[in-house]
Amino acid sequence: MTPKQMRRSGYLRIFTSYYKPHLAIFLLDMACALGICLVDLMFPTVTRQVLETTLPQGLYRTFFLVMAALVAAYLLKAVFTYIVTYWGHLLGVRIEADIRSDLFSHMQDLSFSFYDKNRTGQLMSRVTGDLFEITELAHHGPEDLFISTVTLLGAFCIMLTIRWELALIVFAVVPLFLLFTILQRRRMSQASLEVKKKLAGINGELESSLSGMRTAKAFANENAEITKFESSNDQFRSAKRGYYQAMATYHSGMELAMGIMPVLVIAAGGFFLMKGSMDYIDILTFSLYVTTFITPIRKLSAFVEQFMQGMAGFKRFVELMRLEPDITDAPDAQSVDHVTGDIQVDDVTFRYESDGEDVLSHVSLHVKPGETVAVVGPSGGGKSTLCQLIPRFYDVTNGAIRIDGRDVRKLKQHDLREHIGIVQQDVFLFAGTIYDNIAYGRPDATAEEVAEAAKKAEIYDDIMEMPDGFQTYVGERGVMLSGGQKQRVSIARIFLKDPAILILDEATSALDSVTEHKIQSAFDELAKGRTTLIIAHRLSTIRSAGRIIVIDDNHIAEEGTHQELMDKNGEYAALWRAQQSVSS
Repeated sequence: MTPKQMRRSGYLRIFTSYYKPHLAIFLLDMACALGICLVDLMFPTVTRQVLETTLPQGLYRTFFLVMAALVAAYLLKAVFTYIVTYWGHLLGVRIEADIRSDLFSHMQDLSFSFYDKNRTGQLMSRVTGDLFEITELAHHGPEDLFISTVTLLGAFCIMLTIRWELALIVFAVVPLFLLFTILQRRRMSQASLEVKKKLAGINGELESSLSGMRTAKAFANENAEITKFESSNDQFRSAKRGYYQAMATYHSGMELAMGIMPVLVIAAGGFFLMKGSMDYIDILTFSLYVTTFITPIRKLSAFVEQFMQGMAGFKRFVELMRLEPDITDAPDAQSVDHVTGDIQVDDVTFRYESDGEDVLSHVSLHVKPGETVAVVGPSGGGKSTLCQLIPRFYDVTNGAIRIDGRDVRKLKQHDLREHIGIVQQDVFLFAGTIYDNIAYGRPDATAEEVAEAAKKAEIYDDIMEMPDGFQTYVGERGVMLSGGQKQRVSIARIFLKDPAILILDEATSALDSVTEHKIQSAFDELAKGRTTLIIAHRLSTIRSAGRIIVIDDNHIAEEGTHQELMDKNGEYAALWRAQQSVSS
């Protein structure tokens, strides 16, 4: 079921849709569950028949044949139980895997703004923890509900044939149990949902603390981190306490109902026995059936608990699946096979929130194919935002951005971004090998192409000096490499991708001057033949740019070559002199 279909469907319909690909296993599970029910229902009736007829009439051969048949029936029940346990749980795992796969795929479609507002640890909790109980619910839910319903109805019908008055007395407890269950259902559901939210909060704090462990140690703030985590942990503990209180109330009520049933059988059966309208065999049969349907009632009790926990996580899953990406392909979106690199920024205004302040205001810019343009200015002026609008990470509020004369909102996002390469200040490397991280630029590249990209990025020699070469493990976020090495790996990744448009977003500002100088030649090589936008704080790195754009106070303040802007003696000249005085 697609996210669009989920927005129009109820929770139960969405949940049951995940059984369709595994219908054969589900039907096998239900058939075996029915077999288990029939064996359980058969035993009290067979026992009554043996005690009333077979033994009193001296039919001993028949008696042992019946006993052999019962043994065979319970052997068959054991086979059914194995199938239900193994294949039923496998069914639950497959459904959970399908749900997790759909959620992860949907998260790939969500826009940058979604990740701006949500913490990584909380999202991880939704992909893992929230879906954990769904395995048990997907397996035990339908099975327990089916077994319980068939066993209870079957036992009730058989007991009616023995003594209908006593059957009605015993089953009078069932509606009370159902009413009690319904009253407790909402309380347990709300408590379970609260537990999920608090667990997501713990995961968020844990992810943040582990990611920032080096910073915490550098500032000797371990105790502060422990205090923050303990605060979240206490909230989780309180939420769990509320859930267990609701569960304890439910289970104690269940135990009361279960205990009353045998007492009712003995009390009412004894009354009918005194009147001579029942015998001991009938009371024994009733007692066996009470024992028989106590188990399904317990299953119903377990089902309610599973349903509360599983559906709490499932609702959070559906809530996420129903989110619409802020950025979507237009119905008539065009494919992009080739890009020359002509960029037209036409009277663009942008704000992150509809009621927020303008980050860019009426900005117009034309970058010709193959041209290198530097974008400079004070922090917060809108430089990075402008470059994030080009690959359509965000949509413009007003105006338009065109690539080769076509509005980016009319192009397929995947095709558009395939032709744009971005190197950022904060390089992200995956926790794998150097080879894997370079090959990420083009996963189908050959080993020779990966090596050639490394040579162009001037990282090849460094890699060859490492003990495992290209198979060297880079660590979490590339922590095993130096800043310059990480940056050159990211450059090699872009060389391999070979995009027509290149965006360098303050790509060297985190490096020292010596390392920056070494990498600059790699950037110069990378920029050849490509339309290049360079966002830079260090103005010394952009003197070779064909044109320099100064963005300040949400608009283009100045534009020209280095010399032209110096001659104007405006904002750029002031920035240049300030940096020169600091460096000297």
